Amino acid sequence: MAQVVVAKPAAYALAALRIVLGLIFLWAFLDKLFGLRYATPPERAWIEGGEPTEGYLGTSYGPLGDVFQAMAGNTVVDALFMFGLLAIGLSLTLGMATRLGGWAGMAMVLLMYASHPIPWAPENGTHPFLDEHITEAAAMALIALTNAGDTWGLGRWWRVRTARWPIVA
Repeated sequence: MAQVVVAKPAAYALAALRIVLGLIFLWAFLDKLFGLRYATPPERAWIEGGEPTEGYLGTSYGPLGDVFQAMAGNTVVDALFMFGLLAIGLSLTLGMATRLGGWAGMAMVLLMYASHPIPWAPENGTHPFLDEHITEAAAMALIALTNAGDTWGLGRWWRVRTARWPIVA
């Protein structure tokens, strides 16, 4: 894929966006793994036997609410969720495999949106159908469609070493 962003200020803004989103995913992983008291108390940490998907998926609503609630606390779903948070967080923060990381991040936040869609939210919502998950999904698509890992990241280095496997470039 050709370099899409050529203006330095735009490349810096895209790199900052990529890193910020990556750090959001990494923090979520670490908080759920160790119970750092941000969203996860220590007694609900994954290393203490907690179930990382129980809280969020257990409160799902909307047309797919029952489907997501059935997945809450499942050991396989917990492991896949935690692996996804870590892999996406590392990919975006380091700028490696940003296409794969961007698309995977977009899929994850859209699934999170589907589990708590705004039209069925309590009346205190701020928009009838958009929330931060949609904004993050759009940002992830932008990252996946550009060489966002090249600025302030290991994108070029990674692409040279994975040229044989374009899916991980």
